[in-house]
Amino acid sequence: MHSFRYQGGSLHCEDTNLESLAREHGTPLYVYSKATILDHYRRLAAGMSELDCLICFATKANSNIAVLNLLAEEGAGFDIVSAGELFRVEKAGGDPGKCTFAGVAKTRKEIEYALDRGIFSFNAESEAEVRHINEIAGEKGVKAPIAFRVNPNVDAKTHAKITTGKSGNKFGVDFDLVRDAYARAAELPNIEVRGLQMHIGSQLTTVNPFVEAVEKVGPLVEELKSNYGIEFFSIGGGIGIVYEDSLDSGDLDWWSQGQNRALTIEQYSEKLVPLLKPLGLKIILEPGRYMVGNAGVLLTEVVYEKQGTTKTFKIIDAGMNDLIRPTLYEGHHDIVPVKEPSGTKTEIVDIVGPVCESGDFFAQNRELPSVDEGDLIAVLSAGAYGFVMASNYNSRPFPAEILIDGETAHVIRARQSFDDLIAGETIPA
Repeated sequence: MHSFRYQGGSLHCEDTNLESLAREHGTPLYVYSKATILDHYRRLAAGMSELDCLICFATKANSNIAVLNLLAEEGAGFDIVSAGELFRVEKAGGDPGKCTFAGVAKTRKEIEYALDRGIFSFNAESEAEVRHINEIAGEKGVKAPIAFRVNPNVDAKTHAKITTGKSGNKFGVDFDLVRDAYARAAELPNIEVRGLQMHIGSQLTTVNPFVEAVEKVGPLVEELKSNYGIEFFSIGGGIGIVYEDSLDSGDLDWWSQGQNRALTIEQYSEKLVPLLKPLGLKIILEPGRYMVGNAGVLLTEVVYEKQGTTKTFKIIDAGMNDLIRPTLYEGHHDIVPVKEPSGTKTEIVDIVGPVCESGDFFAQNRELPSVDEGDLIAVLSAGAYGFVMASNYNSRPFPAEILIDGETAHVIRARQSFDDLIAGETIPA
């Protein structure tokens, strides 16, 4: 489900009027639904309840500490890719002992930081990394828990920039080499071989690639359990969400709506639980986009309309620095007026921002309900890889972030000021 729908002629998040919210807090403005985030977590937990399962939220999807705190309170762990994300998790009340640390280039400082805080496991991406972890752990007089990330060479059939499970990707150890990697790691004096991890890519809309990967890696998991006593198998994240036709009519479950139907948790668990249960291990999931993607929108105002000889441009006050997915990934986001359209009038338009780049667009040649200068629009499905990928390009301040709980709006990040833009900068004497 998600909690964005028209009520009384205006788009609402839960019971909060987004037009009133934007007028009070300004635009651009990120808005998240608490109810949606919790519903998605609880659905996934229920679907995998037959397993000893730890859900580790992919912190990179949305790292605001208020969002992390919601999930920590539900008992979630966290998939982190930097020491900064681990710092955020701790500040949000998360347990480092439920954190898996991924990433291909962990530095000495990051490894030391993670060891000091007692993370659950390093998901190692190379043998060189494990040797480095072993050296640092030895200096500290501890054993470091590791799992190799295996690259199963499974084509997830997703966007080229978010595929991770093929042999040509930078992530993980090749499937044909991973057994030897475990044998060498097990001989290192300051390494505890704890598990195996994989992640084949993001925004998967069918269960078939997951099934193919688990069936291929399952025998390897059993072998590692027998040889090294591993405790867990992480199957990563990647569950896709609805980006098109993502706004429902109010009553029907959004999972069943639209032409671009998402992979449901029922389909996911029905196929994967029977494959995972016989392994007798803790199963770790690392979802990010699924948890928060449809829980967020970016509110923005139409500043100008420009009529060209071939195009009509609606120029808004949000830019690619606020939400880069459309230009970086060719990502589609539904865009709707905050005021509910009263008729059927539409236009073919480009929705573009103020950044001095031709790539600064949110939609091109798209048929949308007519909007005028001063109208508010909502860019939907912006809760994942939205604010976390924002920048100050063109010296544009970061937008504010709001968490909605029913009728209550919590400011969980204040809008950045001009003074904030230059904080830490100095002019040499």
